[in-house]
Amino acid sequence: MSHGNENKKKTPGLQRNIGLMAAVNIIISVMIGSGIFVSPTAALRYSGSIGFCLVVWTACGFVSLLGALCFAELGTVIPRSGAEYAYLFEAFAKQNKFWGPLPAFLLSWVFVLVLRPAEIAVIVLTFAEYSIQPLVPVLGMTHMSVHDLEKLIKLIALLGLGIITYINLSSVKLYVRINNIFSVCKVIACLIVIGGGIYQLAIGKTENLQSGFKGTTTNLGHIALAFYNGLWAYDGWSSVTTVTEEIKCPEKNIPRSIMIGVPIITGLYVFMNLAYMTVLTPHEMMTAPAVAVEFGNRILGPMAFLIPLGVALSTFGCALSVQFGVTRLCFVAGREGHFLEPMSYIHVKRSTPGPAVALQGIITFMFIVVGDIEALIEFASFLIWVAYGSAFVSLLVLRRTHPDIPRPYKVPIIIPIFALLVAIFLSVMPIISEPSIKYLAALAFIFSGIAVYTPFVYHKIRPRWMNKFTYLLQCLFEAAPPPKEL
Repeated sequence: MSHGNENKKKTPGLQRNIGLMAAVNIIISVMIGSGIFVSPTAALRYSGSIGFCLVVWTACGFVSLLGALCFAELGTVIPRSGAEYAYLFEAFAKQNKFWGPLPAFLLSWVFVLVLRPAEIAVIVLTFAEYSIQPLVPVLGMTHMSVHDLEKLIKLIALLGLGIITYINLSSVKLYVRINNIFSVCKVIACLIVIGGGIYQLAIGKTENLQSGFKGTTTNLGHIALAFYNGLWAYDGWSSVTTVTEEIKCPEKNIPRSIMIGVPIITGLYVFMNLAYMTVLTPHEMMTAPAVAVEFGNRILGPMAFLIPLGVALSTFGCALSVQFGVTRLCFVAGREGHFLEPMSYIHVKRSTPGPAVALQGIITFMFIVVGDIEALIEFASFLIWVAYGSAFVSLLVLRRTHPDIPRPYKVPIIIPIFALLVAIFLSVMPIISEPSIKYLAALAFIFSGIAVYTPFVYHKIRPRWMNKFTYLLQCLFEAAPPPKEL
């Protein structure tokens, strides 16, 4: 690749605009969504005691860190965006002409078309719900019918999606600035909750904590479900490796951002749960529609509106970063011929993958309008740990097939083995604990991808209209193919 300034200006491509703190903020932004504010109660329900519940939250943070460190090695060995997709492609694509690239294709098929857009849709709907909550009494909307309120929430969600898509279309630097602001705001919201808990402890409110480990479950199934739900709240620790090609000095900043970001989240999550427990009884925590809002109403008085505001800011920042990440997966898949080629095209001036961003905006728009997205999330959510597991397998395969490749960061071999066992457990656990037709539906959707892969990817059949479609997208988004060296 040429290092001349002139060539850099002429050649469209992703630019390295994300420094260490921006990388940390991506991790914080994706990991802290609405879960810790709205429903952090499943771990408490299954653990049986507040003492063991705090142990579970701490252990989940540690397991997440181990998984993230595996991704840190993979991100430095394979310096390409796309996270699990890139690792699967690198580990298996050359093993067999047909079967080798298939796992990577199927992962992109599920993540790009269903999982991530559905996830963004749920997050922006939560953003809409909590952003209007403090305004309902002020604007006299308390008498509004449920149907009209749902319409208003959907409208605000679509407006939020439009703003998110516009930011990601416009500029990576703009995304970084806005995401940094929202990450700081959501950490402040977490610290407000923690501060409220510290105040309660300082004035001697410890009666809810006195039960300690009393009632701790000995049921292995319940312990497993407690960990499953805790780890679900920590999901997002791999987010920084989705945008590897835009990180400055990725060989240093990916491991550093993970070692900073994940422990910060662990500390916030453990102390937020402790804060909730000082104010609410276990029964109140498990029955409250939104735990943090109930907490705020109890102790923040006239400042209680800060909690729904914090949830709104948190979810907006989370949706912004999830969309930013999945568009890079879409971009990499397009570049490898696993998706429509124009999805890999970059805006000639803004250095953003415009067609990929627009596609994600359109799919998410359809999910919001159609509704019942939770069912989509449920049917595909267990696939997230299948994807993580595939990445850990990729790490082990690359250790064997490419032992001499430079590894700026290297984890002890026991860590990916342990992480793989956790991933297998978390992939199988939901199916065993709650057998459902939705898992068959998920598998059916995955295998439907083979019907697309065989003619269009393996046999490279290209419909005639693709040239006109590609030309149209190039004109519409002022986009051009990225440099071949990438």
